Order: sequence, then C-alpha cells, then structure tokens
Amino acid sequence: MRLFLSACSGRSCSDWLKMPLLPFALLLAAGVLLNSAEAQSALSKLPDTYKIGVNLAEQNVNAFEGVQHHFLFFKTIQKSQIDAGFDVVYIYHNFYLKATKCQKGTENADTTTCGFRNDRPLLDCAVCYKTFAGAIEAEPKPYVSCVHKPAVTEDIKKMRVDHCNKMGYSSGSPTLLSVVS
Repeated sequence: MRLFLSACSGRSCSDWLKMPLLPFALLLAAGVLLNSAEAQSALSKLPDTYKIGVNLAEQNVNAFEGVQHHFLFFKTIQKSQIDAGFDVVYIYHNFYLKATKCQKGTENADTTTCGFRNDRPLLDCAVCYKTFAGAIEAEPKPYVSCVHKPAVTEDIKKMRVDHCNKMGYSSGSPTLLSVVS
C-alpha cells in the first residue's frame, strides 16, 4: 500500500482522483459498443460458407450444460478453404467466440441486443467441414473444437489441424491449411 501512496502523492494523482466519472463511463461504454459493432461487422463480412460453421460452433457451445451466458462470434483468427470442384468446398475456420450479457438460450441474439462481457475468457474455436452447394455435408462428420483461450496450447492447435486433415479434408496434394485466405 505504501508504494501506491508514495507513487500517487503528486498533483497528477490528485487531479486523476477528482476526474468526473461520467466522461470515463461514457468513454468505456463507447469502447464496448465499438467492440460489439466490430464483431457484428466481422461476422457480416464472412462468406456464407464460413458463417454456417460459426453457427454450428455457437449452437454446440450454447447447448453445453455448463454454459450460463450466450456466446457469439467475435473474431476470425485463420480461415482456409479448398474448392474441390463440382460445388464441393472443404472449410477450415479458427475463430473466437465471446460470452455476452444475455443468458443461455436467448432467442435471436446478436451483438446489438447482447453486449459482450469482458470478464470471461474467449473461446478459441476451430471447425472443419465439407460443403456441397453451400450446405454442410453429414459425411465426413463436421468437426468442432472450442477451448477457453488460455488453455489452448500448440499441441491442441496441431491436434485440430491433424484431425481435420485425417478426416479427408484435403483434396489431392494440398492440405486444408496450406491454402490460407
């Protein structure tokens, strides 16, 4: 405590303590709204073939018994696809989901109605699946892996990529992750 008091005993510290809280609260609220708007914009910019994978991950996470808050798309980390021809596309998408202030089970949730919480870790999700004519195919079975971001290790990342490539998500010689967009 002494370190704090001695470091805070100058004029600048007393001025900071007198600062009105309303401008600070407004600045904080603007940052939260901007954060939500950026996430909504990032999702709307994704091609439909990636959005269906995000929806699949959101459904899986939000259906999980231990989840209390609704999770929504936050940010793309990496994405790739292979166009195998005949309207078949193999997709790999690594992205973050973030907890919102809405309770699990909220209908038609989006970032305008459910603001993001900043007191929960992000979920690092990876999905891979095969699409035909823009719809996810049942075979091979789509892969969804979501882990709290602090727990994601290089081994988990490698396991995800290996799993997707072993499931037949490579077409010919390139692997799914060698074609990064």
